[in-house]
Amino acid sequence: MRYSVVFPGQGAQEVGMGKDFRDSFVSAREVFERADAALNFPLSRIIFEGPDEELKKTEFAQPAILTMSMAVFRSLEIDEGISFQPAHVAGHSLGEYTALVASGTLSLEDGVRLVHRRGKLMQEAVPLGKGSMAAIIGLERGKVLAMCEAASSLGVCQAANFNAPGQIVISGDTEAVDKAVSLCREAGAKRALPLKVSAPFHCSLMRPVANRLRESFPDCSWNSPRWPLIANVSARTENDVSSIQDALFQQTYMPVLWADSIEYMMSQGVGRFLEIGPGTVLSGLIKRIDPQAQCFSVNASDSISGAIDFLKGGQ
Repeated sequence: MRYSVVFPGQGAQEVGMGKDFRDSFVSAREVFERADAALNFPLSRIIFEGPDEELKKTEFAQPAILTMSMAVFRSLEIDEGISFQPAHVAGHSLGEYTALVASGTLSLEDGVRLVHRRGKLMQEAVPLGKGSMAAIIGLERGKVLAMCEAASSLGVCQAANFNAPGQIVISGDTEAVDKAVSLCREAGAKRALPLKVSAPFHCSLMRPVANRLRESFPDCSWNSPRWPLIANVSARTENDVSSIQDALFQQTYMPVLWADSIEYMMSQGVGRFLEIGPGTVLSGLIKRIDPQAQCFSVNASDSISGAIDFLKGGQ
């Protein structure tokens, strides 16, 4: 059965993540050292020692998650000698950049510098308190979109993440998002609750970020990916550099079509998903999208043997 490799996004970070890989695998140690050198500050110290409030800052969380995920990936690929042959690679929001580094489209150095800039721009785009996000649980897509539209008279309010059936995140101006949360509760949502985030991601308030981020693209060296990328904005395969760059530009202010992406991969014969990086959020979402999907998360060094067995099981 075919498999795809998926990488997590912001929110999966935790202090100490990847330290066991750094201590156990030469390739992982090199990834952390290269990231520190590329950024010209000790990102690995923030990852391993915190404090948590520092690691949660968007400008650090984004390169930290990419770095930890790539440390795991390289440990599998180089130290363990796994010859990856996924049908696709994909990542949730920030994770899309990790997927591009893993597939060779971007170097590790260009990847961490780009997402560090992305995080800083996102944090600076909207003053604290002006924007917010909320999770809507147990309400179908059309109703959530209708509630966002009804609340938009108070400001920007848009769907940001279509994570799984009945699990949608909305984003925008705080007053409008609060109104939409209230409307969703009245419409029968099981839960509708604000999220603890530093900025309203994946909505039109991030359009200036997209414009400035695109200015950094020429500073990077781009290559065609080794494996097809499933882009967040289209939930379809993107293979050439120009379309990938356009997808990254749009992804900044457009919704993440995660459920659609998983459904598309499964329609192409994929039934197994290897999640590489901190946490197990993506595996949980994938099982909600299709309970028949087989998932395995690699986020600690003691899960390496399980990952190897998981991959062998699909061959």
